[in-house]
Amino acid sequence: MNRTKLISLSVLFLTISATLSAQNSQVTVAYVNTTDLLNAFPAKEAATQKLIVLSENYKKELELMQNEYNKKYSDYITYQSSLAENIKLRRMQELTELENKMQQFMQLAQKDIEQQEKAMLEPLKKQISDAIRQVGIEQNYTVIYDLANPGIAFVNPAAVDANPLVKAKLR
Repeated sequence: MNRTKLISLSVLFLTISATLSAQNSQVTVAYVNTTDLLNAFPAKEAATQKLIVLSENYKKELELMQNEYNKKYSDYITYQSSLAENIKLRRMQELTELENKMQQFMQLAQKDIEQQEKAMLEPLKKQISDAIRQVGIEQNYTVIYDLANPGIAFVNPAAVDANPLVKAKLR
């Protein structure tokens, strides 16, 4: 009877092992790097150039404001001893207002640049996401990890690099 139980357990063990082995062979892991994919996008370079131009325009405007501030500050320092107290206060108030305007301008410029960047890059990121999904379905991958995501700490060296396939989809 012990021999029968041993044979039954052996057959059960082999069946379970075969089942688990068959399930493991169906799991395919791949990885992409969405940062590399985005940088390889020709439209990304055009968006970057537009953002550079926008940033330069804001920089020039800020320089004009800074020059105006510097001139008024220089005039104030030069003539401060000969000015009446009311005029001194008014000029100091003007300088403070100019400082505030420059700070507001810098904040608005930064916000606008960020919004423009998001508006230009979101459609590209969506295309990449759609292409990754298509490749995953077509290649029957179980999962595709994004190496640009800092939450992924380990990638098995045997994982498949899906970047070339996704790049082909993007063309």
